[in-house]
Amino acid sequence: MEKGNRQVVVSALQFACTDDVPSNLATAERLVRAAHAKGANIILIQELFEGYYFCQAQREDFFQRAKPYNDHPTIKRMQELAKELGVVLPVSFFEEANNAHYNSVAIIDADGTDLGLYRKSHIPDGPGYQEKFYFNPGDTGFKVFQTKFAKIGVAICWDQWYPEAARAMALQGAEILFYPTAIGSEPQDEGLDSREHWQRVMQGHAGANVVPLVASNRIGKEIIETEHGKSQISFYGNSFIAGPTGEIVAAANDKDEAVLIAQFDLDKIKSKRNCWGVFRDRRPDLYKVLLTSDGSKTSS
Repeated sequence: MEKGNRQVVVSALQFACTDDVPSNLATAERLVRAAHAKGANIILIQELFEGYYFCQAQREDFFQRAKPYNDHPTIKRMQELAKELGVVLPVSFFEEANNAHYNSVAIIDADGTDLGLYRKSHIPDGPGYQEKFYFNPGDTGFKVFQTKFAKIGVAICWDQWYPEAARAMALQGAEILFYPTAIGSEPQDEGLDSREHWQRVMQGHAGANVVPLVASNRIGKEIIETEHGKSQISFYGNSFIAGPTGEIVAAANDKDEAVLIAQFDLDKIKSKRNCWGVFRDRRPDLYKVLLTSDGSKTSS
């Protein structure tokens, strides 16, 4: 492409999941095709889209949902789809790795090549979101992936609350950040609605790093049988795409299936990022405090 005009079209998908893998894969494929028809090059599907968000409960039988990364049937199907359409697909899945389990995403390039794996680093543990029961903390570190259309950083859900994660990916050259997500109501507090907080935090990541950001969340009410009775979460959608100053350029509501689309000139954004000076003026020598938990035990 001509220098100064490296255009990329990104998409965020949003849909309600059933607890049936084939039907969810069919929905994901239908929406990927719809995004492709709108010109999308990189298409983000929501977190753990193969079924219900099972982490509402601590149940032994739910470990049966995990599968090894190699020869994973959903990844293989999405590789075929990516190759057919010529699109990039980050694919979220519940990974089994011997005796470990991870909340993972495989990055599929536009020719169907699997570019590698990221394992979720920050694992939440609270009412309705009991992920520590299922997932080991990710061991991949934050990564970027050189795809056909852009160098991208992909992190997962709870990672999106950490500016350190976004900055780590940007420092490695990520030109766009992607966050597949599953977030909604809080079973312990019906009055707590985090959607605006959730969105503003990621808008800050986009603006602070001068990169576009894509967030895909599910919708719908999901009821899971737990050891204490039924647990229910209403997932609030509000998937969005932010531009490099944190501005919202496309957004979904909290009820409807959506295929969001936005186009960015990556060379123009790179020039703006260079001119803004936020990476030029960084002081890594002063950031040792970030390597501590309490802010006081810094090494000399």
